[in-house]
Amino acid sequence: MRLAHWAVNAPFRPLLLAVLTSSFILPAQAADLVNITRDALNNNAALASARAEFSSVEAASDVASGALLPQVNASGNVVHNQQYESQSSSRAGQSVGSNAAGVSDDRYNTASLTLEATQALFNAVTRQEVNQAERQIDQQVYLLAATEQQLLIDVASAYFDILRAHEVLEARLAQERAIGRQLEQAREQFEVGLIAITEVEEARASFDQSRADRIAAESNLQVAFEVLEQLTGQRYASIDALGDSMPIALPTPTDRNYWVEQAIERNPQVLAQQAGIELSRVGVELARAGRMPTVQAFANYQYSDSDSDLVSGYNTSSQVGVSANLPIYTGGSTSARIRQGTFQLESSQYDFESQRRTTIQQVRSLYTQVSNNVDTVEARQQAIVSNRSALEATRAGYEVGTRNIVDVLNAEQSLYNAIANYAEARYDYVVNLLSLRQQAGLLDVEAIEEVNAWLTGDEVNFTLPEGGDPDAYQRAMDIGAPPTPGA
Repeated sequence: MRLAHWAVNAPFRPLLLAVLTSSFILPAQAADLVNITRDALNNNAALASARAEFSSVEAASDVASGALLPQVNASGNVVHNQQYESQSSSRAGQSVGSNAAGVSDDRYNTASLTLEATQALFNAVTRQEVNQAERQIDQQVYLLAATEQQLLIDVASAYFDILRAHEVLEARLAQERAIGRQLEQAREQFEVGLIAITEVEEARASFDQSRADRIAAESNLQVAFEVLEQLTGQRYASIDALGDSMPIALPTPTDRNYWVEQAIERNPQVLAQQAGIELSRVGVELARAGRMPTVQAFANYQYSDSDSDLVSGYNTSSQVGVSANLPIYTGGSTSARIRQGTFQLESSQYDFESQRRTTIQQVRSLYTQVSNNVDTVEARQQAIVSNRSALEATRAGYEVGTRNIVDVLNAEQSLYNAIANYAEARYDYVVNLLSLRQQAGLLDVEAIEEVNAWLTGDEVNFTLPEGGDPDAYQRAMDIGAPPTPGA
């Protein structure tokens, strides 16, 4: 099953969260692209957040639809009452203070219970709110898919950036060793008076530059490993290398328009913006529903009792009926909401068009880059052969006195630059090919497994700096237990 077909039909929605992860449940083995991608799918915080957001939007649909179902409420109270009365009256001919007074003191308890049930018969606002919640789910399906695909390309890019940095480092180490031997040879020749001190200094300058290049390459390798760790929450001591037998070929099919069409139909970002148009359109209908009447059926029952000396027994009453409400004037707020929703609909249409154009441009550019990468890899490989032949010829000329040491040093640097450039071209091809599939909405499990098959059993190792605490680092990178719902 390809994840590129992002159907929004209800039966497929739960699968979107499970298919990608379950496809990577494999036996434990050396760290390769598939295993590391599995770690990312299980531990990446951004993806976990997107999945929780999707579940939240699904729950919002249940919240909205709940208003269409019967509503039953119960209320009651128990009250202790204390009443004290003091009254007096004055008669003609009597002096003040000779009033006849009556005093009463009453203490009693009352209790009451009310049960009320309502059922919406017609409520256009609530129905549009349910419709809006369902459209939000549709959009969230695509946003989650986009997050998953982005994680796949981020992990693959980080993985191959490590291999790229490793091959460049290997080239820089070999360059430093070769120029170091050239420097030692120049020193020996200077000591016996065969060359001038300037040639020694030229060799020393080249050696210092090669050393600086090697240090930078080591730093790039360490940074590349750390990027991968940030995505997966795991530290890896080694990963599998890319084999020399990796096929370098044009994307299949070789028709650029095919990839553009796939992107328009399958790219989750484009589909999310398209779903946003429907969501905004429902928003306009929701605002218009504010002018519609609401009708509901209701029933209630009331019971009250008192233990007062003046009143005995209890009272009950019940009602059953239908109520209706028609908004006549709301201060202009309903019309304002309709205008607001209309402008939001217009904005979402422009957002969709912008995303569509951007995706088409990116697909076209990536297809061109991959096509150029195919030719570039071949050219870079041939450049290694040419530069190696040029170096051998330069060394032969140096030995017979027709070339100087600067020529040899330049030839050495050109060879190792060609080796580094060849590594860059190979990894550019792989990453651009996967990026093309992502933009076309075709980056899925099969694509990752296909690239993983190009890896060999050779490992690229990375050793922690001395004094480092791997356990402390692992604790810091641990994504932690997922939160408990409702806690």
